[in-house]
Amino acid sequence: MPGRNHSRDFKLEVVSQINAGLHTTAQLCREHSLAPSLIHRWRKEVQARGEAAFTDGATTDRSAELRIAELERSCGQLALENTILKKSLSTYRSKSGTR
Repeated sequence: MPGRNHSRDFKLEVVSQINAGLHTTAQLCREHSLAPSLIHRWRKEVQARGEAAFTDGATTDRSAELRIAELERSCGQLALENTILKKSLSTYRSKSGTR
């Protein structure tokens, strides 16, 4: 049936069944009324993009932006802690008379 849209999970499941040797391309084509060329295209997509297969770039970009923001917050927190520790060490050294 032309024009059908298959979910990302469905595509990944079909490809994983072939890659695991559970079914052949021909078996899955018959079972789901798919064209062999479609399955081959899905396999190439998974091989090229791995976990990012069948996702649009915007979703991946947003995910990367969120990860960067999380890392920047963590870096800021560590910098603040480092500053506090340096000040504490400086105060401790001046009280104990060592430098």
